[in-house]
Amino acid sequence: MTQQTTTSFPDLDAVFRPRTVAVIGASQRPGSVGRAVFKNILDGDFAGTVFPVNPRSRSICGVRAYPTITDIPEENVDLAVVIVPAAVTPEVARQAAAKGVKALVVISAGFRETGPAGRALEEKLLAVCREHAIRLIGPNCLGLINTDPKVRLNASFARRSAPPGAIAFLSQSGALCTAVPDFAARRNMGFSKFIWVGNKADVGELDLIRYLHQDPQTRVIMLYVEELRHGFEFIETVREVTGGETPTPILALKSGRTAEGAQAARSHTGSLAGSEEVYNALFAQSGVFRVQTIEEMFDYATAFANQPLPRGNRIAIITNAGGPGIMATDVTVSAGLALARFSPATTQALKEHLPAAANIHNPVDVIGDARMDRYRTALEAVLADENVDGVIFILTPQSMTEIEPTAAIIPPLAKASSKPVVASFMGLMDVSKGAEILERNGIPHYFFPEAAARALGALYRHSRWIGREHLGEIAIPTDRQAVRMIIDEALTDADERYLGEVEGNRILAAYDFPILPARLVTSAEEAAQAVAELGPCAFKVVSPDIVHKSDCGGVRIGLATPDAARAAYEQMMATVAAKLPKARLRGIYAQKMAVPGVEVILGIKRYPAFGPLLMFGLGGIFVEIFKDVSFRLAPIRHNGARHMIEEITAYPMLAGARGQAPADLTALEHALLALSALAVDHPEIAELDINPLIAHAEGQGCSVADCRILLRRPADDRR
Repeated sequence: MTQQTTTSFPDLDAVFRPRTVAVIGASQRPGSVGRAVFKNILDGDFAGTVFPVNPRSRSICGVRAYPTITDIPEENVDLAVVIVPAAVTPEVARQAAAKGVKALVVISAGFRETGPAGRALEEKLLAVCREHAIRLIGPNCLGLINTDPKVRLNASFARRSAPPGAIAFLSQSGALCTAVPDFAARRNMGFSKFIWVGNKADVGELDLIRYLHQDPQTRVIMLYVEELRHGFEFIETVREVTGGETPTPILALKSGRTAEGAQAARSHTGSLAGSEEVYNALFAQSGVFRVQTIEEMFDYATAFANQPLPRGNRIAIITNAGGPGIMATDVTVSAGLALARFSPATTQALKEHLPAAANIHNPVDVIGDARMDRYRTALEAVLADENVDGVIFILTPQSMTEIEPTAAIIPPLAKASSKPVVASFMGLMDVSKGAEILERNGIPHYFFPEAAARALGALYRHSRWIGREHLGEIAIPTDRQAVRMIIDEALTDADERYLGEVEGNRILAAYDFPILPARLVTSAEEAAQAVAELGPCAFKVVSPDIVHKSDCGGVRIGLATPDAARAAYEQMMATVAAKLPKARLRGIYAQKMAVPGVEVILGIKRYPAFGPLLMFGLGGIFVEIFKDVSFRLAPIRHNGARHMIEEITAYPMLAGARGQAPADLTALEHALLALSALAVDHPEIAELDINPLIAHAEGQGCSVADCRILLRRPADDRR
């Protein structure tokens, strides 16, 4: 079931800030979910009123129980937490509606995750909720926690609650989140909200992200997802959250990264574009910072929740040991940061106050016998330097090191500077009290300096996202009707059809792609005439049964004379017929040779849940060898087109490396925007390759040298 848009009932206050809560299925039985949820609400000192509902118990945990929710004496109940057999949840939802309930948290399992019967039951439950304007969390979820002191709601069966803080955590996995509060407690991390979304029948990530973006207690959102059900709607919504006027950073961990990639495809794009590429594109276009591990997510969240974003990437490193300073330097550079060059005033201050053996340049080595005062001098000096945008503070515990006093100097100096400071007090036991001082005072602490450098790199990347340039949009001339006629004709008697260059180039020309002069020839004499009129040509066999023409001898290039054209036509037709006797041969496509340039590839692969995924990369015969490609979900803007080009490893070839003339990047951006428009306008385009698109020198445009298109009628329009 595709998640429906839920903007009709956007207010989730009944979920997070209820005045009255009913726990339907609260239990007296030790070890039961119903008892754990009810007891968590009680033990969490909920600021409102909670009612247990159980027809077979007079009281739960000493609190009077009621047979049904309608028996509760309170006039209205805001939130109902449901822990009953799945089969009765629709009827329970109707009873809740009669009591004025505005939101349900259905912890019960046995729905969509169990198969078709469970899916039907989930749809029935959702229908009841929609009929009565009730928001639904779950089903099949762990519940939720709101640590706001004005609410104090732990409506979950997690073993441990979460301490208050500025991080919100959304997760599809209940099992994962039960471990998170325990892990976070050891790092003195606090949370504003915990939400386990379960099956997401109604309320999903987008609803919650919108809500948390407005939540004054939340400064950063952590997101654990197994699958998302939105494409461009996710991008449009989340881009405003992460990069709008009041940005909220989002860190995402997507599971299933090693699942099978793309299925068998008839295009280079199809073979290279798998589900991972979709999610990478989705997060990149949304400004979501994708992490690879749970530990990395916590490392970055700590920094985002407690430190300001750096104005630039110039970083100072302070250490009392050379080795860790070098380690931090290496990771700093690989994380997109740079070592700051100190001003003369900073260098002089360090020289005056540090021993002669100390290194007064970056990284600053205060040497092993440094005490708190020496560290203070170094930190004050580099934070005051306008050439420094952030600091990595490293301490190794040596016999003379003042661990706790040194930790205590960092928070006030960092706060006064408005520059991010991250710390690595290396070790575990000896530095533990110093680490606690740092964590309690909002200084992110990491056991090793590499993690500190990566966290600072994440802050810088987010600052670049917020401050990114917004390029002016480019209008693309299109002839939708012409393309519609070609597609309708091709799919007249089929649900799927492959188009070669003849029809493919007509489609591309209708979207302002630069098509080389060409014609279909069906005899040796027509081939000779084409070369005489067009000049040197490339010959390509035309057949609806042949996708990779060069594999069967169906491509010849550089045919410059009529005699060469005659001979090539005869040889090609004979060779292809011998190798593929069942292939239907329509003739040869004679296409004027393009002037030299850099060969790139543009492509489309369509996904049912996300729409068209666009690809750009190094093209020609190298595309599946080097796999140097970038992806974005359509539609893209001018910014997206430029970033796709700049992301590939071969970008220096296009930009003019080693004195070479730069390619026409403006023409490539125009082509990508035209590709985006084509993909959005025509959902029948399942896969498309333009390979190669030849990028000529700056100011000379580009040329489509080859294309192939796979058309597929949308599933809801199949014959």
